[in-house]
Amino acid sequence: MIWVIEHRWPGGAASILLAGLSGVLLVIIFPAAGVAVLAPVALVPLLTALAAEPRPRRRFLLGWVSGCLFWAGSCYWIYEVLRVHGRMPAAGAGVLFAGFFLVKGLHLGVFAWLAAPLLRRSWAIPAVAALWVAVEGTHPYLGFTWLVLGNAATSMAAVARLAPITGVAGLSFALAAMNVAVTLALLRRPKTHLAWIAALLLLFLLPGLPGPAPGAHAANLVQTRLLDEEIQAAPWTPARTAKLLEEMGALSTAGSPELIVWPENPAPLYFYHDPLFRTHVETIARRARAHLLVGTVAYRDEAGRQPLNSAVLVAPDGTEVARYDKIHLVPFGEFVLWPFGSLVEKITREAGDFVPGDRVVVMRAGERKLGTFICYESAFGRAVRKFAADGAELLVNVSNDGWFGRSAARDQHLLIARLRAMENGRWLLRATNTGLTAVIDPAGRVTAALPPDRPGVLAARFDYSERRTAYTRAGDWFWWLTLAAAGAAKIGERISP
Repeated sequence: MIWVIEHRWPGGAASILLAGLSGVLLVIIFPAAGVAVLAPVALVPLLTALAAEPRPRRRFLLGWVSGCLFWAGSCYWIYEVLRVHGRMPAAGAGVLFAGFFLVKGLHLGVFAWLAAPLLRRSWAIPAVAALWVAVEGTHPYLGFTWLVLGNAATSMAAVARLAPITGVAGLSFALAAMNVAVTLALLRRPKTHLAWIAALLLLFLLPGLPGPAPGAHAANLVQTRLLDEEIQAAPWTPARTAKLLEEMGALSTAGSPELIVWPENPAPLYFYHDPLFRTHVETIARRARAHLLVGTVAYRDEAGRQPLNSAVLVAPDGTEVARYDKIHLVPFGEFVLWPFGSLVEKITREAGDFVPGDRVVVMRAGERKLGTFICYESAFGRAVRKFAADGAELLVNVSNDGWFGRSAARDQHLLIARLRAMENGRWLLRATNTGLTAVIDPAGRVTAALPPDRPGVLAARFDYSERRTAYTRAGDWFWWLTLAAAGAAKIGERISP
């Protein structure tokens, strides 16, 4: 392969093609295609091209090509969010989306720039894998995060054993190490360089994830199928509110649940400023004799300034128990960066102007404790972990995935949520507006789900747990370790002959 690059494709055209191939493979290991079995080799074309490229700028370009293709292909739905829900002109949405993936691709460019010299070393496998995780872990701190390589290992039984110990970073490390090992084998490196991969056999000595269990507790997860286009189509009136609440009330009170979960605020509903909405919520909780978790818009002050995307827990007697205000907001959805504010049309009067909450709230439902995180927050393992660390015995994710339309983003979002359950050893209940509403057990298995795009109620069975995993206790310790290891590897690469 190296010979082809150097002799048959002058100017490095083959290197560009190989980098592009890795970008495409990184897309198809996730939904919609979901061919996760290719994850251990998805980076091999890029790494092979890097091994033959001595020029740092060229290496950066190769990584950037892969990164741009990955972010454009996996997050293609962002264009539709901007065009349809933000009501931007097609050209403007296209320009903004292009800016998104061109910027996000820089992460992989940095990885490629730094990784190539490490590939020549006898310790390439752990060094390059650590560098991959170190760079990958910067996404949550730099504006937007979504899928990471480790998400592809959610259903890989042996690799997934790392989740309660290292978080998703450990899964990414294992997959990256496999990719490096395959690359070195293709390059016919000495067996001593490949021996590091044998360490992955230790995965089979780790405790297995929990086995299937029926769940001793009952909850109703309500799915409404209220599309954002429908909200935009006509003025939202008290009559529309009453009709929606009547439908949600009928779904909520089926059976004998101890907990009812509504999705993230699917319409302009104000628990604190709309007596009709609040009365309905309180009545439904009393009628069902259950705790009711609802999404709403709250405000920092009584004057209605600084809106918050919130979840409110109401007791069986109709009284408010607790409220959590979303901390990690969605760029261009809940807040709009300057100077783009005038480009995105608001769906409600608050859209684009939300402010973040300032604290984690563990809600007490009787003798039990719930950790509720909202929509996009599922992408932040360090944020979800705080709920379990503060005593939450059950994780609840409420989301309005109607923004995603019928794209692969809904399946991607569910895949991400599965890792959060695995990391913390908790059952996770997901109530969404249009799907995918589901129950996830502590091993990341989806034990029940509703069909998307139609209203319904999922009678969920689940359990509470007080056990704290190593990840719950220690957080992103493994990511910090890879940062240190990658730094040490680069220092070693420069000072050693």
